[in-house]
Amino acid sequence: MSQDTVTLGSLRLAVSECRGCDLWQRATQAVFGEGGRRSRVMLVGEQPGDMEDREGRPFVGPAGKLLDQALAEVGLDRDLVYITNVVKHFKWEPRGKRRIHSKPNREQIEACRPWLDAEIRTIQPVVLVCLGATAAQTLIGPAFRVRQQRGAWIASPLAPRVLATVHPSSILRERDEHARAEAFARFVMDLKVVAGDPTAGPV
Repeated sequence: MSQDTVTLGSLRLAVSECRGCDLWQRATQAVFGEGGRRSRVMLVGEQPGDMEDREGRPFVGPAGKLLDQALAEVGLDRDLVYITNVVKHFKWEPRGKRRIHSKPNREQIEACRPWLDAEIRTIQPVVLVCLGATAAQTLIGPAFRVRQQRGAWIASPLAPRVLATVHPSSILRERDEHARAEAFARFVMDLKVVAGDPTAGPV
């Protein structure tokens, strides 16, 4: 498929049939990105979670709801951004009746990387936001440390503006309500950098 004929629809179909690594065997379905072809802001997380795997949409579980809240607070309309993940299938381990997230390994990330690269080329975002360490180290570089380098613009060939922040799921894992509130407030501050950039506005 040449770049001239690539569309989000054709990519979605191709991803649904991907057998590039073993993750498809235990996943319900591939979870492709969601958003408009002309989105100026692109958010990239690690992988689908349990609810995303069941529904076939990115960021619809608890972390997604927290992300929606943060986007609303900074004035970014989720319908006007493109949201995806580095890995398109849910990697999990059983714990009783629950399916618990398991971090994808390097081979699985590398197998899925062409799909993410194709999404970036198709969307051509003005602002690219990495949510969490897996996304940041995949797209920015393995030495990148989100906790130390979050919330600042980074020079990258991927997009005119690139920034990393924590994954919203990390906020949910904080030890108590006070810590979660503080972590969420800082997450919102990082997204305000994105919302405050004039190039991130709607088309």
